[in-house]
Amino acid sequence: AVGDCSFSPCLHPEPSRDTMPGLPRFHLDTSAPHSRRPCHQWPGSWASLQKTVVILCLLLSSTSLSPTHAQTEIPPETVKLWADTFGRDLYDTVTKYSGSLLLQKKYKDVESSLRIKEVDGLELVRKFSEDMETMLRRKVEAVKNLVEAAEEADLNHEFNESLVFNYYNSVLINERDENGNYVELGAEFVLESNAHFSNLMVNTSISSVQLPTNVYNKDPDILNGVYMSEALNTVFVENFQRDPTLTWQYFGSSTGFFRIYPGIKWTPDENGVIAFDCRNRGWYIQAATSPKDIVIVVDTSGSMKGLRMTIAKHTISTILDTLGENDFVNIIAYSDYIHYIEPCFKGILVQADRDNREHFKQLVDELMVKGVGVVNQALTEAFQILKQFQEARQGSLCNQAIMLITDGAVEDYEPVFEKYNWPDRKVRVFTYLIGREVTFADRMKWIACNNKGYYTQISTLADAQENVMEYLHVLSRPMVINHDHDITWTEAYMDSKLFTSQAQSLMLLTTVAMPVFSKKNETRSHGILLGVVGSDVALRELMKLAPRYKYRDGKKLKPKPNYNSVDLSEVEWEDRAETLRTAMINGETGSLSMDVKVPLDKGKRVLFLTNDYFFTDISDTPFSLGVVLSRGHGEYILLGNTTVEEGLHDLLHPDLTLASDWIYCITDIDPDHRKLSQLEAIVRFLTGEDPDLECDEELVREVLLDAVVTAPMEAYWTAMTLNTSDESEQVVDMAFLGTRAGLLRSSLFVGSEKVSDKKFLTPEDEASIFTMDHFPLWYRQAAEHPAGSFVFNLQSAEAPESPGQPMVVTASTAVAVTVDKKTAITAAVGVQMRLEFLQRTFWAATRQCGTVEGPCPESCQDSSLDCFVIDNNGFILISERSQEMGRFLGEVDGALMTQLLSMGVFSQVTMYDYQAMCKPSNHHHSAARPLVSPISALLTATRWLVNELLLLLLEWSAWGSWRADSKAEAKAVFHQSHKHKKQDMLQPCDTQYPVFVHQTAIQETNGAIECGACQKIFVMQQIPSSNLLLLVTDPTCDCSIFPLILQEATEVKYNASVKCDRMRSQKLRRRPDSCHAFHPEENAQDCGGTSDLSASLPMLLLPLCAWVLPPQLLR
Repeated sequence: AVGDCSFSPCLHPEPSRDTMPGLPRFHLDTSAPHSRRPCHQWPGSWASLQKTVVILCLLLSSTSLSPTHAQTEIPPETVKLWADTFGRDLYDTVTKYSGSLLLQKKYKDVESSLRIKEVDGLELVRKFSEDMETMLRRKVEAVKNLVEAAEEADLNHEFNESLVFNYYNSVLINERDENGNYVELGAEFVLESNAHFSNLMVNTSISSVQLPTNVYNKDPDILNGVYMSEALNTVFVENFQRDPTLTWQYFGSSTGFFRIYPGIKWTPDENGVIAFDCRNRGWYIQAATSPKDIVIVVDTSGSMKGLRMTIAKHTISTILDTLGENDFVNIIAYSDYIHYIEPCFKGILVQADRDNREHFKQLVDELMVKGVGVVNQALTEAFQILKQFQEARQGSLCNQAIMLITDGAVEDYEPVFEKYNWPDRKVRVFTYLIGREVTFADRMKWIACNNKGYYTQISTLADAQENVMEYLHVLSRPMVINHDHDITWTEAYMDSKLFTSQAQSLMLLTTVAMPVFSKKNETRSHGILLGVVGSDVALRELMKLAPRYKYRDGKKLKPKPNYNSVDLSEVEWEDRAETLRTAMINGETGSLSMDVKVPLDKGKRVLFLTNDYFFTDISDTPFSLGVVLSRGHGEYILLGNTTVEEGLHDLLHPDLTLASDWIYCITDIDPDHRKLSQLEAIVRFLTGEDPDLECDEELVREVLLDAVVTAPMEAYWTAMTLNTSDESEQVVDMAFLGTRAGLLRSSLFVGSEKVSDKKFLTPEDEASIFTMDHFPLWYRQAAEHPAGSFVFNLQSAEAPESPGQPMVVTASTAVAVTVDKKTAITAAVGVQMRLEFLQRTFWAATRQCGTVEGPCPESCQDSSLDCFVIDNNGFILISERSQEMGRFLGEVDGALMTQLLSMGVFSQVTMYDYQAMCKPSNHHHSAARPLVSPISALLTATRWLVNELLLLLLEWSAWGSWRADSKAEAKAVFHQSHKHKKQDMLQPCDTQYPVFVHQTAIQETNGAIECGACQKIFVMQQIPSSNLLLLVTDPTCDCSIFPLILQEATEVKYNASVKCDRMRSQKLRRRPDSCHAFHPEENAQDCGGTSDLSASLPMLLLPLCAWVLPPQLLR
């Protein structure tokens, strides 16, 4: 029973989520279990459920019911004849044009001289790890050189308040004024395209300097810092010459400037703003401070209304931006009572990863003010959380701090510090006085100075960035005084901000960074952090040392801008117990096996594999490396004895290419080698023409063997072309083959202008070629099917710019070699043919009728029969209706697909995507509230207008309060703090989607589907030597009462309890090795002071606005 409605006994329970129900399912919304209503209150839903129940009952009894009227007979033996005839004709054609039997024979001929090598996974992963350790060590050495140079330069530099110095400003270089003269700080700067730096325009002889819009480019601190850091130019160049695999090197200054090598031109965003601030980047934050637990305590009492609340919200957002993956955080709001802004996080700290930071920002935006501020309860709660986490050995296990954000009206706080923090003062307290009122400044400073913190006053939005940064300098003091140059490696992250104007494709990176300190004796106790130096390592470069073609083509990470990194559990999601994840985080060496489901062809298909996982750590880094070998073609390598002369001769055929992404020889280090293709490099290596070339000798031997064995295919295909010169015989566009070693041959049977799919086997169609990440789709599918059996795949050659292009079919089969009872897949061979030929062959085959003399009693082209040819995933290759071809059968005939699923002919596999992106749901806490009355709606609109006006006044205030050169300052901050509201961005989410797979044990079946007044008769027959099925049905029976079955992804919605549990869960993670929380020589009295108190006219008008308008509008 559901609610108050009882169902007939005919109804069966819903099956598990991993298997497809044999019958249509029903669903009820169970999200509100306490609001069940009787059936008569759900007239529409109840009628629908009754209808579903009737369908279920009828379908269950469909095999025993007899037709209610005359039905078309579909003899199964006739359908089998059609399937066998079509299969034989198809097999003869594709073997003839592909030459698959010849290729199989050529490998068979040399079988006796071949050796199949089983890949040793542990040995492989250890070798990869050692190679990566060597590479990463070189990056560390480069960064150490920069640290030494920067600290030495600072030691020898004396601060000059009146320093005048021109430098290459990244935004202004090559800019001219209206008279054609270079603008100040914008001299001529030579830029050239460089392939090593993603073809960007750069200058590899010198660096350039970038500053965010809200940092004055001629401030004395900036000029002195830029002048001092000029010494890094020589080191940048020397590092790059010593290690040509280095990418970007840079110095991020604590004053806000960013020196980057090679020099590059920086372009503002569409608002004319440079928002990038190096001090907010993960590499800077992690290198500048040790991990930290932060509790932000914000005053939401009535005195914080209006502008103060706006500034407080922006301050919290700025603090959140300074937190990284190693930090933990929570936010408590207080007035006359305290509340966690995320109730789910009550009493805990959560990792400050990107998802949680963005979640907090959204909640902060919704904070409202009311009541009287009572701070002691909030401080008590904050101290208790920090104490509990420290005692439970949770959180960062290092620095702990409370950020108090208020307008200063605080009292009864001293007893809290006496109880929880004195005398040890293990928790630092940072205070932020909001607004221009200075009455409570002494109290706020006292709190900070007596708890080893720092006090600042934030009067405008523009104040927030620089004032918040002060806490990082305080937390870095112990490390600076100790001169501990910890090497920091960041998590993998998407670089989406560095060159936003360059239309760069997103790239996964890790950064190695080290802090730079002042070594001057007179500033030792102050612990002055000068900045952080770093260098990027693209994960793609790292993975070149562990290329996937060495073991298998695996799951690919999806680059996404909305979060920084991808957890292993989101990729290898079959590891439910997180055994693999735990072992790798703990830096263990070992192996395990798992049965996995791998999506193919954009999620339309799936491979069932058994994977062996091998893992180890990478010494002197926080990283672990895992390698996966798929049992079958992934774990064997074919080796043979081929002479260099013979191999070279066959390598140079014009129809032969090699996987351009694969590294047969290292060509990206020596500048003289960068212009070489991999094939040219192999030739030079084999001929001894270039003794300096380093090549993978085992892979080169594999290529030589494949080149020799596959060489006869060129002559075979040429003869086929000559023999089928007649236009009417041109049924195949091209033949192709690919080998385990990345060798690719192809031959056209028609003129290149007549090829149906011109993108096939080109970089434009990435799925059809060998890449760093995967083997071609046609190879992967063939390798998982029996050798000799062809896999057919329908692809549309139609592109948006060229509608009407024909659909094409690729057919491929694997070539296997067996030596000493080991079988290895060595190649895949196939053809691309036109769909029209397939259709002609099929219609001809279905005109066969066995022993019956004269015209056949029925044919697939009769109106009384409906025929489909579908593949093993249920996609239609042939139908009488062209609009159905390429679509999933369930979208066309829900009744037939439902019956095939219920009979076990097909099974449904539920796949999950934990890296998906979804449109955010339009969620409002009280969407109906403005509709209560016209007055309420008017007040809401007025409040919005007032808020916008106050922000505008605030912007003008920021402009008027400082030097004219900083005019864009508030504008930059305003754009940054409100940009996320204006952009309708996709958000990370979890999705699930069904994939349908034919169960090969069932090669033929037939039956009848009861559709109410009639029965739908059908016969299914496997088409031999292929992945195709023939379906013949009776179209006269209307079965539209069955719902269509769609293959589409749906977001996994979690109820509040599950969602909260997921958000609260603390996954096992590896913490940084070092912690610098306190130092006895630290000058704790360097704890802040007052801000500029000047006021401009708009600011003076604000109290008037607040007085005139009703209080509730300024919440």
